Amino acid sequence: MKKILAIIWKDVLLRFSSPVEWLFFLILPVVFTVVLSLGTPNENGDNRSILLVVDEAKTPLSREILRQLEKSPVVRPVETSREDAEQRFRERKTLFWMLIPEGVSEERLQSGESLPLTFYEQPNQITALAVRRSVQEAIRAVTQSLEAAQFAVEQAESIRPFENENQRLAYFQEAHRLAVQLQEATPERLIVRRENTPDSIPYDPRTNSSAGQLITWVFIPLFGISVLMVSERESRTLARLMTTPTSSGTFLAGTILGQVLMALVQMALLVGFGIIALKVPWGREPLGLAIVLTASALAAAAFGTLLGTLVRSSSQANNLSIMLGMVMALLGGCWYPLELFPPVVQNVVKILPTTWAMQGMLDLTLRAGSVQEIWLEAGVLLGFAAVFFALGIWRFRKQLA
Repeated sequence: MKKILAIIWKDVLLRFSSPVEWLFFLILPVVFTVVLSLGTPNENGDNRSILLVVDEAKTPLSREILRQLEKSPVVRPVETSREDAEQRFRERKTLFWMLIPEGVSEERLQSGESLPLTFYEQPNQITALAVRRSVQEAIRAVTQSLEAAQFAVEQAESIRPFENENQRLAYFQEAHRLAVQLQEATPERLIVRRENTPDSIPYDPRTNSSAGQLITWVFIPLFGISVLMVSERESRTLARLMTTPTSSGTFLAGTILGQVLMALVQMALLVGFGIIALKVPWGREPLGLAIVLTASALAAAAFGTLLGTLVRSSSQANNLSIMLGMVMALLGGCWYPLELFPPVVQNVVKILPTTWAMQGMLDLTLRAGSVQEIWLEAGVLLGFAAVFFALGIWRFRKQLA
């Protein structure tokens, strides 16, 4: 046991010999967790693009344009002053804004003049195309109802002239009201539909980011067990160690156990941050959480052990650890909800341990699951660990033979 503890302590000293390690151990995971949790809208949030609108006309027509924009599934109009819009646009704090100048009125439209609206957009913005189209649709809806009312007035006047201008105006207003009413009843050609998860669980960006970043930044160092194994082999310290009364099992136990314990400490710190700063309900089922975290750490450590027997150099092991960790995290739903992926991909990624780790953590937090409800995920993760450890240990001993 003393030898195992000595190997663990040696690996801890090597890992934290540089202050930069704290950047990857705690700082970057916390930063990415906060950024993703704040930058991703939740299910109940308004995730439409914000369009700053400067309404200098203050006429019924300009108000109707704003009302039509409010109905858009793409943009959310926010009224502001011209000075504020220009400053925010100049400082690139907003991607686009629209000006409704003075003189935009029904009378001007009825006289056949076009509406002098101005749409400003930052260069090279794909989103601006959809926003501009939404503005055009809003203007089209407004002008169509007015044109329909004007056409009704002309037809009525051709049959029987109005007695005075007030009667003509009253007829126009009633025709316009009816046109708007019919327009509201017209079925939408564009239907926006939000897909729900199969069990209709509301999406919480804070919980998803906390769990996803925990898995990402813990799995990569555990995959890095391969770097430790290859470095010992390259420096010939492993060969010298094997000449002492230290078995290969002792070396593997110390190397793997040390990294798993450090991973559990890192997990505990990130869980604590999630509870305190983001109010993530990690503490809802402590026993279930401990089981999932331990099973996840063992599965990742086992994969790192197998990887260490497959690569030839420490640089190769380091690059593969980072690449595989990031790819598995992305495909496993750690960066984006798995429900956003095509159904085929959702089934294929079940071969990855990150998928099951993420599923288990979300079962405990989002779905308020109990210990009984995470046995499948924990069992699959332990299965990954058993298979990877068996192959890794077998290949390790074969290399020493």
